[in-house]
Amino acid sequence: MGQPAPCATGHQADTARRARQPSKTLSRPFPAKRDLRLQSATRRHLRANLLMLTAALIWGSAFVAQRLSLDAIGPFLFTGLRFLLGAGVVSVFLLARRRPSRRGAGDSGNAAAPALFNGALLRSGIVLGLVLAVAISLQQIGLGYTKIANAGFISSLYVVIVPMLGVLLRHRTGIATWLGAALAAVGLYFLSINEHFSVMYGDWYQLGCALVISIQVMLVGHYAPRHDPLALSIVQFVACGVVCLAIGLACEPLRAADIVRAAPTILYGGALSVGIGYTLQVVAQRDAAPAHAAVIFSMEGVFAALAGWAALGETLTPRALAGCALMLAGLLACQLLPAWQARMLAKQRAATQPAETV
Repeated sequence: MGQPAPCATGHQADTARRARQPSKTLSRPFPAKRDLRLQSATRRHLRANLLMLTAALIWGSAFVAQRLSLDAIGPFLFTGLRFLLGAGVVSVFLLARRRPSRRGAGDSGNAAAPALFNGALLRSGIVLGLVLAVAISLQQIGLGYTKIANAGFISSLYVVIVPMLGVLLRHRTGIATWLGAALAAVGLYFLSINEHFSVMYGDWYQLGCALVISIQVMLVGHYAPRHDPLALSIVQFVACGVVCLAIGLACEPLRAADIVRAAPTILYGGALSVGIGYTLQVVAQRDAAPAHAAVIFSMEGVFAALAGWAALGETLTPRALAGCALMLAGLLACQLLPAWQARMLAKQRAATQPAETV
């Protein structure tokens, strides 16, 4: 919303004053332009936050679809069909994005657009897909033996595990990471281990999923800067889907009636969670503040717990709720405190630097 007040004030000055101070009248419109730019950036950040919040809500509620699918088909069949469907949805978005650029390239000259699916991208996507297949299979199998809230929070522990694995690669790890890991570990204890010191069988699968996802996230950080993110995701999803579908066809019963029963959960878990959810993340993170993204995506476990309660009537004991809160605090500490420390350090360095002379 533009505010004309600064310009109006300049016009009310008399002619002699404007002659003596030409630089002030010339500089008056610039704050308004700066305000417009700030408002535009604010709108983009708000849109990005809403898109990320929608993606986190979809991912959290998808745990319900994953659980319900186990009543109809096996975990490998569901995962295979889900990710192949998700790859199809992402392919539609990729084609829609490429079509205008192709038309523009054809109008401007004979230069052909570079091929997206080259050998390097295929190799990278297949590696990521194989690792993703292991992680999601562990998560899907474990959902049959634990609560949805446990699955949502424990599988989100990759946020803490990734920087811890970075220590093995000689990456610097600050006190914030260790604090977040400690909070998450205590929260995991309260969530998974009850008063009788027994652990739900499925929680081990979810912890294994978090470990493998951590490796996958580090591999994505290695491969993603070299390739188009949507194209890389399509290959990754197809590789994951083909591997899981092949295992399912070999090891699990396949009946048309079961596929029909599982169709709503496949549509939700594939088209919505994998396809649309991931595309929303890619679109949103172009304009998102990293700190906002960290907070919003950490809400996936909260949405999973709420979805499990609303759809399946699952409840948590006060002890488990305290564990969820501690785990969420640990996830946020791992992501937000390092950025805050970096800003403080940058401000201190800027304050100690001598003023530049013109």
